Amino acid sequence: QWVYNILEKKAEADRIVHENPDPSNGFVLVPDLKWNQNQLDDLYLIALVHCREIKSLRDLRAEHLPLLRNVLQEGKEAIVKRFGVPGSQLRIYLHYQPSYYHLHVHFTALGYDAPGSSVERAHLLADVIDNLAMDSMYYQKRALTFPLRADEPLFKKFQEAGKV
Repeated sequence: QWVYNILEKKAEADRIVHENPDPSNGFVLVPDLKWNQNQLDDLYLIALVHCREIKSLRDLRAEHLPLLRNVLQEGKEAIVKRFGVPGSQLRIYLHYQPSYYHLHVHFTALGYDAPGSSVERAHLLADVIDNLAMDSMYYQKRALTFPLRADEPLFKKFQEAGKV
């Protein structure tokens, strides 16, 4: 609901850094709650796409390339304009598994070791775009590894299924 409240401007409308209102290829860029916005060393923003049907990396296909390219390009442009941080100094990625199932993209300062920015969980947006350009069904076919804590319900389900 938090995501929908932002997209519908019922919450955090004053925190929006950039918005492309297109319902298919648009998004809202907001500072992540983890970032206090006092310094750029730990810059952290989230792009929330307007399309509600895309839940995670697994749902992406080549038809979503215009959306993903918009997020990449417009997100970088908005951040350099507002914060003076060029795209070359950003890590732009998606999580798999995500913490919530509405497609969102993380923008962090390159030097910031943000939670979940490591290779086992983060998929660089530029790589995602390239993979989908090569094969529209790439993320439906590919095995995706991801870490789980022992206390997570999904880990327990894997245990019960004999997969751990």
